[in-house]
Amino acid sequence: MSEQFTIHGHVPVSSDAKDWVKILARYREPNPMRSSFELAVTLAPFVALWAAAWWAMGVSYWLTFALSCVNAAFVLRLFIIQHDCGHGSFYNNRAVSDWLGRILGVLTLTPYDVWRRTHSIHHSAHGNLDRRGIGDVHTLTVAEYKALSPWNKLMYRIYRHPIILFGLGPFYLFFVQNRLPLGLMSHARYWASAMGTNVAILVTLMVMLYFGGLMPILLIFLPSTLLAATAGVWLFYVQHQFETTLWDGEENWQLHDAALHGSSHYVLPPVLQWLSGNIGIHHVHHLYSRIPFYRLTEVLRDHVTLGEMNRMTIRESLVNARLHLWDEGSRRLLSFRQARAL
Repeated sequence: MSEQFTIHGHVPVSSDAKDWVKILARYREPNPMRSSFELAVTLAPFVALWAAAWWAMGVSYWLTFALSCVNAAFVLRLFIIQHDCGHGSFYNNRAVSDWLGRILGVLTLTPYDVWRRTHSIHHSAHGNLDRRGIGDVHTLTVAEYKALSPWNKLMYRIYRHPIILFGLGPFYLFFVQNRLPLGLMSHARYWASAMGTNVAILVTLMVMLYFGGLMPILLIFLPSTLLAATAGVWLFYVQHQFETTLWDGEENWQLHDAALHGSSHYVLPPVLQWLSGNIGIHHVHHLYSRIPFYRLTEVLRDHVTLGEMNRMTIRESLVNARLHLWDEGSRRLLSFRQARAL
């Protein structure tokens, strides 16, 4: 029998995640024409803004910088399309999806095959305390943190500081870590993915350097990519790191429960929701990752109950940057100060 629970004062809803899987399967089929349209309306502005920013270098470097910052939103949306390719939800043809994902991976500085594998591990192990370490934000329990040496406690606190997570972290992840198949170093396939992406990125940068010198790299490539990376890291963080998220040890962990109740529904203004490819509807995505991003809104339209679950506004999400430790007793993500009070 399904349990009942209440979120933010809303009416009780069924918490049986498995019941939703059969329902959500109805939305899994992508529409090739719609997918191609979504690709076109993302790629065309991306190229146009790149061209406009390049032209603007002859007018004002500040105008170039401003245009590149706007273009970061379309870099982020290209990453969402790459993300759907990795889940096989953008086109039914796996080969088309994979090669599109590899091409977009050059624009997003993300080796597609490496990312697809680590992201698959993230989906299959999210919320499992015994399977942390790949494709997630490093999170300790209160007991684990208290058992650390003073030095290791300091290192964890530094890692979880917002300046590191959302300042240096995105640069390290996309510009440094993605250059190697970390976690998959023993597999030739993933080395080929990482090195092939690196070569393509290097050739692209050399072409920019040859035709425009250093300024297109400094004023267009770096700002747009880094801002998109920062937004992507923030989205990934708030989609799983919130007070009532769900973590369990292997013996109690259940895949569908962790997907539905351990992922947030990030309620964004329509423009931001479009630019982020509906990724804020993350609880539905995690429960059924084969749903194309442009069909996630259909799910909420047809099933109001899902739309009321795990809701989080932008203002509410800001608090999550202060939550760092999972308390197995209260089953809440706590701040360091709250953990000390225990």
